[in-house]
Amino acid sequence: MTLQQQIVGNAMQMAVCTLNPGQTVYCEAGKFLFKTANVSMETRLGGPGTRNAGGVGQQGGGGGGGGMGGMLRQAMGTAMQVGQRALAGESLAFQYFTASGGEGTVGFAGVLPGEMRALELTGSRAWFAEKDAFVAAEETVQFGIAFAGGRQGMSGGEGFILEKFTGHGTVIIAGAGNFIDLNPADFGGRIEVDTGCIVAFEEGIQYGVQRIGGLNRQGIMNAVFGGEGLSLATLEGNGRVILQSMTIEGLANALKKAQGGDKQGPTGGLFSTHAG
Repeated sequence: MTLQQQIVGNAMQMAVCTLNPGQTVYCEAGKFLFKTANVSMETRLGGPGTRNAGGVGQQGGGGGGGGMGGMLRQAMGTAMQVGQRALAGESLAFQYFTASGGEGTVGFAGVLPGEMRALELTGSRAWFAEKDAFVAAEETVQFGIAFAGGRQGMSGGEGFILEKFTGHGTVIIAGAGNFIDLNPADFGGRIEVDTGCIVAFEEGIQYGVQRIGGLNRQGIMNAVFGGEGLSLATLEGNGRVILQSMTIEGLANALKKAQGGDKQGPTGGLFSTHAG
């Protein structure tokens, strides 16, 4: 069943989804806006398929699939999911919405002023997104946490923890500012990006982090006065990449400056005092 959804709004977009009877969509806790009365809401600690493990406010019942052993495996799977999400700093719970007795409507939004995008998964390629980009998805889409690798993460800041989406169906993501879609293959196979500007990319794109320049005069100038710090993210290969025009750190610094508390300093970059 394809998810019927419409993204509306400008500066702060929202997704309005129409659910067929029996169709389920889930969101990260805190992304729900509104629903019609015939759409039920259930909170669970795990991702799709964990209805009887870790649910909040749900009815009891058999775990299915192997009696006590199946229930134990399901509970352990839920615990691992929750542990991964806690380590990643993500919300621990998902909210599930199911229509009954006719079509239902439910609305979702991100947490920052910016755009939203609906991605269609066909099962052939996974999608990776920056932490906190996930808004909502069909129940047929699996949500996971991926790690870019210790060396890349330590160098790239935001790039260490990624959200991973697999399966079939629609997943809705959100970011800050405006989006632009690029394919590194159209630019010689490689693009270099501010680490905070990456929203999402398809499986098959190689993600990495590189130092800006060497330990020479120009490298120091880039780090100290360029506002980018010491590293840039690199994206290589042939596939879709979504970038955002606003970074969370840039938004935070602009708000602090407007309040008379500019933490960026006159030079930015390496000397920024932004605590994150």
